[in-house]
Amino acid sequence: MAPRRGGTVVLVGSRADAHVQEVARRLHAEDVDALVVDTLAFPEETRLSLTEDLAGIVVDGREVGRPAAVYVRGLHAHPLAAKVEAHDAMDADWRTTLTAFREKSALLLGVLGRWERLGVPLYNPPSADWGMHKPAQLAALQAAGLPVPRTLWTNDAEAVRRFARSGRVAYKPIAGGAATQELCEDDLTEERLAALAAAPVTFQELLPGEDLRVYVLDGAVIASLRVVSASLDFRQHEARIEPVTLPPDIASACVKACEVLGLRWTGLDLKRDGDGVPRFLELNGSAMFLGFDARGGSDVAGQLARALARHARDV
Repeated sequence: MAPRRGGTVVLVGSRADAHVQEVARRLHAEDVDALVVDTLAFPEETRLSLTEDLAGIVVDGREVGRPAAVYVRGLHAHPLAAKVEAHDAMDADWRTTLTAFREKSALLLGVLGRWERLGVPLYNPPSADWGMHKPAQLAALQAAGLPVPRTLWTNDAEAVRRFARSGRVAYKPIAGGAATQELCEDDLTEERLAALAAAPVTFQELLPGEDLRVYVLDGAVIASLRVVSASLDFRQHEARIEPVTLPPDIASACVKACEVLGLRWTGLDLKRDGDGVPRFLELNGSAMFLGFDARGGSDVAGQLARALARHARDV
């Protein structure tokens, strides 16, 4: 077999992840070398070695140094991360397990930090991690003049009651992991609000309009889709996903949102308010796209792979 052309593209995530597999397949079709750093299998199987040299990075015995580009799908560096099976280990010795995950995270973030320092194009870089926390993200977008919903993050019961007086409210976890629900009278009882002592919650004005998913890559909108659903939280409840053409001002706002947060690429979720204005709900640092490609006719996977391949050919 002839050697592949150009530099290596590194895919950071699980080999079993369908998104990693599809991007790797597309890169191979582009005749570009793709190396998967299997973070789900680290440190049990994947071997990483770093020296004091900035480019001293070895993965499974292969000197990687400075790759052409990096697609960051996921680090699997927390016991609650998707696909991580740590229940038995946490039950047996939670302190040692958390310490091990902390060490795993430190090394993986160290690798990504080195690559960013070396000027490697990262999709997305660790320097953008601050903006993946929703209380920081929406505030940064609002400060930049972009439309976001009125939102409250709190563990204060009285603050929730005051917020609820202004109209319909939705609530959801701050870091995700559960479906969005509408706040009702039963949620405003003393007993129910006492749960805030265990964990803060996101409360947000309930937007009645259509849901939009927009993908931005390297400063351009590459796909925009309307999600038709009868559910407040459309995830896994999509009736239809159909392509739409965004007005130029909305497309420009999506690109600006990426710039504000320092993202090379993202999937944005927007929802129209009562006046039809799309408001930013979330920018995801590692957005899923295969389901949207399959049902909405987009080709996010192909465009992402081609962008990575261009970096490899430029080496």
